[in-house]
Amino acid sequence: MAINEQKLNEFLGKAIVDFGATFHAALINIGDKLGLYKALAAGGHQTPAELAKRTDTSERYVREWLCSQAAGGYVSYDAASGKFYLSEEQAFALADDNSPAFLPGAFQVALGAIEAKDQLEERFKSGRGMGWHEHNANVFVGTERFFRPGYAANLISTWIPSLEEVDAKLRAGARVADVGCGLGASTILMAKHYPKSQFAGFDYHDKSIETAKQRAKEAGVADRIIFEVSMAKTYPGRNYDFVTFFDCLHDMGDPQGASEHVHSSLKSDGTWMIVEPFASDKIEENFHPIGRAFYGASTLLCTPASLSQEVGLALGAQAGEKRLREVVTSGGFTRFRRATQTPFNLVFEARP
Repeated sequence: MAINEQKLNEFLGKAIVDFGATFHAALINIGDKLGLYKALAAGGHQTPAELAKRTDTSERYVREWLCSQAAGGYVSYDAASGKFYLSEEQAFALADDNSPAFLPGAFQVALGAIEAKDQLEERFKSGRGMGWHEHNANVFVGTERFFRPGYAANLISTWIPSLEEVDAKLRAGARVADVGCGLGASTILMAKHYPKSQFAGFDYHDKSIETAKQRAKEAGVADRIIFEVSMAKTYPGRNYDFVTFFDCLHDMGDPQGASEHVHSSLKSDGTWMIVEPFASDKIEENFHPIGRAFYGASTLLCTPASLSQEVGLALGAQAGEKRLREVVTSGGFTRFRRATQTPFNLVFEARP
């Protein structure tokens, strides 16, 4: 066997990056939880001792953490003064929870998913699924923190306006079902922007629904949102003007059955908005950093979730438009189109 030394070194270089990134993910989570990023953003150039004092942490740990962060490009370093700081771009992505580029939530969900490694190793052999509810709580919280900034940046300003007549209906007063609502971020966001409409959020995970109810109270919209534990194939209500699925259709065991139920729950002129992870129909066109991240999440979270349910179609997070179209139209919808997209999401409009 002839080894091409240059190709081997290129491959080893990629592996070293991933090796360091595995440790780095945990350190991002620590920095997020201890408020290190926020304190660094607020205090400007700081020595490890200054940051430790500001955050009531140990200087020796903080010094090592800062060096790791600087080596990875997540923190900046001024060699002349020996002080660390965040650039505006780093602060925007690491210290601002409302930023559309906020990153710590993504690492939180990834670390939560990794907690199930041993259980999933067994599932690889047996083929059995693993339900969303069986994962570490960081999966639920991290997913909401990861998706919420993107929803805040795009849902009201771009996604809903890209649909035919939906924005006008919501402004006038409509009945909305947000299915697979999780902790309620998308439901609450819509309720705050469209005060004349009534919303119902449904999710099969009871702990998520409990949190969603509390967050609706805190946001002052509990009088216009009903959160209930329910499956996508059985959620209650009829004659909805608008039904939404945010990054969840591919997680369902029977997405065709869910499509049929959505069809039966909508008014004849109603609209179903489906937001899914961005993916091309050809597998090889998804071999890039975003595709890798989504395939990883799909292997640890999405595919096992679907396999744990009846039918277990296991679309996966990289299903692509062609496969999603087949699922939606098999449920009775006659109109399906890509309404808009971002680098991370595809937004589809389906109508009866």
